[in-house]
Amino acid sequence: MSNMNRFLGGSPGSVLAKLIFLSLLVGAFLYYLDITPFGLIEGLFNWIRSVLDISFETVQQVGLWILYGAVIVIPLWLLSRLFSRR
Repeated sequence: MSNMNRFLGGSPGSVLAKLIFLSLLVGAFLYYLDITPFGLIEGLFNWIRSVLDISFETVQQVGLWILYGAVIVIPLWLLSRLFSRR
């Protein structure tokens, strides 16, 4: 078996025929579902963007919680430090 056949997993003609047949089946299935290749790529990018947006919104929300808590905690801590020395 030649290196090319070993790499492809068979003779180039048979591998090409299998790939064309599988492409036809997958293409028909995607057409039936009304999914386009560009739609898949766009959906992937939108999904990545939404994951990053959720992460950034979460970081913002946690930062706000820290800020809100600090408005109460830091003055109380400062008062407790001032009064504990006396």
